[in-house]
Amino acid sequence: MPHDIAGLIAWAKREEWRGALAELLDRHSAQACTGAGIKMEDIADVLGDNAATILFGAAFEDLVATDLPGGRNVAEDYLRRRGWKEGASTRDYIAGLRRSVISLYEVSGLVPSQSMRLRDLVRGGEPVRVSEKLGSQGLRQWDRVATRVIPLGEGAVISGTLMLFEHEASEALLASLRKTRTKAPHEVAAAAREFGIEADAKTLAGMLTSDLLLAQAAFMFTNAWLDAALRAEQGRDRPVLLNSEGDPLDFTTLHFPLLKGTKPEQVRKALATIPALRQENLGFWNWLDEPGAKPKTARRGGKAQTFFSTMEDGSLVLGTLALKGRRLSLEVNSTARAERGRAMLELALVGLVGSPLTERTDLEQMLAAEGPSPKPSGLTQEDERALLRQTLDDHYRHILDQPIPALGGKSPRMAAKTPKGREKVVAWLKMLENHAAKRPAGDPVGGYDFGWMWQELGVEELRQ
Repeated sequence: MPHDIAGLIAWAKREEWRGALAELLDRHSAQACTGAGIKMEDIADVLGDNAATILFGAAFEDLVATDLPGGRNVAEDYLRRRGWKEGASTRDYIAGLRRSVISLYEVSGLVPSQSMRLRDLVRGGEPVRVSEKLGSQGLRQWDRVATRVIPLGEGAVISGTLMLFEHEASEALLASLRKTRTKAPHEVAAAAREFGIEADAKTLAGMLTSDLLLAQAAFMFTNAWLDAALRAEQGRDRPVLLNSEGDPLDFTTLHFPLLKGTKPEQVRKALATIPALRQENLGFWNWLDEPGAKPKTARRGGKAQTFFSTMEDGSLVLGTLALKGRRLSLEVNSTARAERGRAMLELALVGLVGSPLTERTDLEQMLAAEGPSPKPSGLTQEDERALLRQTLDDHYRHILDQPIPALGGKSPRMAAKTPKGREKVVAWLKMLENHAAKRPAGDPVGGYDFGWMWQELGVEELRQ
């Protein structure tokens, strides 16, 4: 923690505060634990001691910032009765924590072990630079974190509780907060009317400031963070991967044996009669979708993600075909597509090939498979880095004109032409930079400079 508040923590465990702290611990974890089918006491065993410490810290800080019935507050009580034992800086920190609210922040301007800028994603405004030695060490540019920003002296610090959110979990949390802010005034007005009290939902909505919402919603942050961590640990966060036609991914290869007496040239001539095949060389073809076909996008709000590849002209690739030795192999990414491909090929290759052998590889096997060690390139390290930079430049320059699902199927260049599109482009660029920053130490991709893409798309002024 930025300040030693062991005395305040011990004070919160006294009999007069223990019950309130226990209730907050339960409230900050109940929803996530129910979804995971575990008890709060199991969190350390499932996620480790650090997660249990973060849970305690979040509930404790909520207690410090909360007025209990009768106007009682643990921080005020401690400062009044034991504050004389603390230094001036610690007293100021406790007083600041007492007035604080938790929020969700986007990290930028990192100076590891020194400071970072935090942009409030709930309340908006300009980013605030906070002094932070420990928390800033494990963070990356554009990470999203939940914490409390506390003004202290001429600067600001963060509280001892810091919860790191993946982008999807943070977006779900922001959506929940927006929904709560919309529904709460109507629910309060309805409850008041049941007691014969006139209450106007519109007036109540004006009274529900962002600070008031956040002060009451601290438990939502912890439950959202715990839920994401538990889902990841239990394997419940894996998305359903779909191909461009909406079929579940199932990597399938059909191996057609050439019949006795069949010559490779006969196979090539037969394949040339199939309009959907585009020959790349003597032994390789791309199987393409109909001209102008677009990938089906996964339903918004679901766990599905669409996986597809395109040619340089934008044509969707349905599969690849390779002729090697006495075998013709079709590789596709779904069972349904394998059946379509088999029917297409068998019709054109009657009398040339036999019934295919089917080979399937699931995604887990593909991810776990270890490829052969790369052979020495013969280039110097400097030349290898230059070649990699050029390859990445070419890759991303190509992507700027390709449809991106996260941009509503528009290319980054097209999306950047409208105000709403620019917002999506900025979020997409931040995600690229954040993912690159999280690559293992020494990975050349981790040091790639995306600055030229911000300039090329005309959104450089939004890079903050």
